[in-house]
Amino acid sequence: MEVAADTIALTCGDAHWPAAAAGVRVIAVGARPDRDELAAVLERLDGARLVVCGTDADLAAVVLRLLRAEMLGVSVGYVPTCPSSVVARLWSLPVAPTAAAGVALRGRPHPVPLLRDDSGGVLVGLGVVAPVRGVAYCDDELVLRGQASRLEVTPDPQRGLLVRVVRRGWLGRRVRMAAGRAVQLGCEPTGVVRDGVPRQTPDRWTWYRHTEELRLVRAHCSP
Repeated sequence: MEVAADTIALTCGDAHWPAAAAGVRVIAVGARPDRDELAAVLERLDGARLVVCGTDADLAAVVLRLLRAEMLGVSVGYVPTCPSSVVARLWSLPVAPTAAAGVALRGRPHPVPLLRDDSGGVLVGLGVVAPVRGVAYCDDELVLRGQASRLEVTPDPQRGLLVRVVRRGWLGRRVRMAAGRAVQLGCEPTGVVRDGVPRQTPDRWTWYRHTEELRLVRAHCSP
């Protein structure tokens, strides 16, 4: 399969583009690029494929800008610079740089769930709240009442999102899982990490499936 015509590749932070290919314009941007840095890039897209070379946090920053510009129809390829990328694991993307670039340039876009939160952010890989004490629902299912070591959320290809509540005690590690369209948490103030980026969370937090999918370039469409 040939490289998609008119492809723009963003190298975020200290990432380096791993492949030479005709028709690819490589643009260096900062880590987790913001609106001002990406404004000119988005204006140039005009139907081009956009490839992000960086971390899951870099990908989330770019996707957020596409969301706010109402440009989620753009095909997005991803070349992870971290071998432990959650996005790569979720959607069976290679992490070896040359192989990842090959898929990003030559693969086909497939819709995958995009998660949003009530603070205006997006989640493309893993969200973690830890430690957590409070009450959490996944849709109408009670998944937490009391204390847990951590609450994890990832996109899920069938329902939208998957939530895991992890408890550790004398009997070892226990995990409760549920899938749905949204998870709502009311808790004591604690820390939340979105795609590797920490921030403080208020006493309420929600992740939910966006009405529009992310067109992620993949080698195949199996979960």
